[in-house]
Amino acid sequence: MEVLLIGAAACMTALISSAWLMTFARWFPLGGVDRLAIDYKTLIRAHIDYAMMAGFGVAFYGSGVELPAAACWCVAIGGFTNPTVFVIAAFDPNFWEKAIWKIYTAATFVVTSVGFLWIAYAFVAHALRHWP
Repeated sequence: MEVLLIGAAACMTALISSAWLMTFARWFPLGGVDRLAIDYKTLIRAHIDYAMMAGFGVAFYGSGVELPAAACWCVAIGGFTNPTVFVIAAFDPNFWEKAIWKIYTAATFVVTSVGFLWIAYAFVAHALRHWP
């Protein structure tokens, strides 16, 4: 289950990195960075998604429920790769038309969904086992 904390730490690092990138690109122009980050709204989506995924990882770890290791790996990996979709899209104006990114997006959504649903199942199973 500790992999959830590693995934959360990775998301927190990406969260802070994206904040610094957006701040410097907007208020302290770095030659070339402004031209690279094309879609700030999409970069903000990534920023918010990293925060949410970090929070989920920590919450799942701290839930007190023993979670399946594979489900934790899915959440840790998907929790980082899912917001990364938005980062890539912010820097690639043709992101949504490229097959490689469609495959990447689908794969990360599947991994993330499997992890979240598996953990949801584990929560329900735990609750039913401990139902009065």
